[in-house]
Amino acid sequence: MQPLIVFDLDGTLVDTAPDLIDTLNLILARQGLPPVSYDDARPMIGAGARALLERGLSARGHKAPDGLLDQLFEQYLVHYADHIADRSRPFPGVETAMNNLAACGFRFAVCTNKLEWLSRKLLDKLELSDKFAAICGQDTFGVKKPDPEVLRRTIEAAQGSDRRTIMVGDSETDITLARNAGVPVIAVDFGYTDRPIASFKPDKVISHFDDLEAAIRRLPGFEADIQTR
Repeated sequence: MQPLIVFDLDGTLVDTAPDLIDTLNLILARQGLPPVSYDDARPMIGAGARALLERGLSARGHKAPDGLLDQLFEQYLVHYADHIADRSRPFPGVETAMNNLAACGFRFAVCTNKLEWLSRKLLDKLELSDKFAAICGQDTFGVKKPDPEVLRRTIEAAQGSDRRTIMVGDSETDITLARNAGVPVIAVDFGYTDRPIASFKPDKVISHFDDLEAAIRRLPGFEADIQTR
């Protein structure tokens, strides 16, 4: 069976922080609240837009009741969907790494806590959707990361095998997810986390997608999958 790489999306494949934070600060401004700085907001990303909104409100000393939070979340989604790729871009080296790995026989999927329709819209805008055998969000299966079931079902949707799958992510959530599912995990150190990613003990850490092939080659069971060019 072909090896499968399951990628997280925000902070791993795509630098979505600029558009996510712009939308957050727009919603805060509508509530008469000051913006959250880019550096403070960046580590808040990763658990989905609703969690980002809650964290942003909390950072401004505000806790919205559920009814208002629901309204603000809907406003967030409407604006973000319309501006989903204004400034969001793939991290350097993503497309080259994926093309090289595809030439080695790898297939790809996305497992994210972003809503599936937003994930698809973003990847469509960036002309990356066709690279993935499955794109799965927090609403796809009714469970979200780090519940291992979401990764297992993503692998199944991509017609892969957990024994031939690698997870690539940027957060403690991704590493916990992979560990819970019994899948090796490579972490990127340029994503959205408030602690050094190495402290969560992934199998490998990379600082650029140029390093992904070498990291895979060092994973037991995947050494022979990377062809020398």
